[in-house]
Amino acid sequence: MKARKILLLLALLGAGLAAQAQTYPTRSIKLMVGFSPGGGVDINARLLAVKLSEYLGQTVIVENKPGAGTNIANEFVAKAAPDGYTLLFNSPAVAINMSLYQHPPYDLLRDLAPVSIFSASTNILVVPASLPVKSVQELIKLAHDKPGTLNYSSAGSGSTQHLAGELFGLRTNSEIVHVPYKGSAPSITALLSGDVHMSFVNPLAIGGFVKSGRLRALAVAGPKRSALMPDVPTMKEAGAEGVEVPLWFGLLAPAATPKDVIATLAAAVAKAAKDPETRKKLEAQGAEPDGNSPAEFTALLRSEVVKWAEVVKVSGAKAN
Repeated sequence: MKARKILLLLALLGAGLAAQAQTYPTRSIKLMVGFSPGGGVDINARLLAVKLSEYLGQTVIVENKPGAGTNIANEFVAKAAPDGYTLLFNSPAVAINMSLYQHPPYDLLRDLAPVSIFSASTNILVVPASLPVKSVQELIKLAHDKPGTLNYSSAGSGSTQHLAGELFGLRTNSEIVHVPYKGSAPSITALLSGDVHMSFVNPLAIGGFVKSGRLRALAVAGPKRSALMPDVPTMKEAGAEGVEVPLWFGLLAPAATPKDVIATLAAAVAKAAKDPETRKKLEAQGAEPDGNSPAEFTALLRSEVVKWAEVVKVSGAKAN
């Protein structure tokens, strides 16, 4: 009799949890971004938030929490209640930090649950129009002629921009100083003002500045050219081998988030990525819609942790 009562209680508890997952969400959702407003990650997050709000029937609020190479936002979500109401939107930075920082405040593969990749893109090497170089080879020559005098900005230590700059210096045997900022927006501002000499920036954030002539795009740090800037060569085409830093922008949740909630979110991300209006906006800014499954995202993250650990080791990159 006692055993029967226990089984009944467990059944009721399971039914309650299932009902909770099926009715999710019942209130607004916070989408944490470890970068300042205005950069590529933030732009993608806000595009996704609009569609998630529409599909889930609750407001999805983007909250920027920059700093420590996105570790502040990553740790915040990793330690948040696993109920689907505090989520993380990030780039490969969340995987890079596993090796870039000696003691990261979270473990990506243990503390965060991959939901889905929303879109994919790449970084483009850009310089201010005031810098007297018009090609990658001219930039390399300038760096060799004046070692240690050139610098590059990034959205923070551990960002893909940071690693792209380190790889560029390593592959071209150039001594270029890293200047980290708290997010893409201040990094781009420094670039526009001429305070820094170069940066690797997502086309989502700098397309307008390139078109207006304030910035000059030299090369794409990826395996293929950007649809947004088809005339800009890849690094390999420009004569710089091994400087490829592809990007993805994805949604993650605290590790113990119920599977039904993860599935609901993943389906919403996939729907957003397939939405014709959203797809048009992404492609117009040089990004490709994705919307993969939690299992596929998990496999990617595992490979990303290994890959970036090798890059950090070879480049000697360190968190500033």
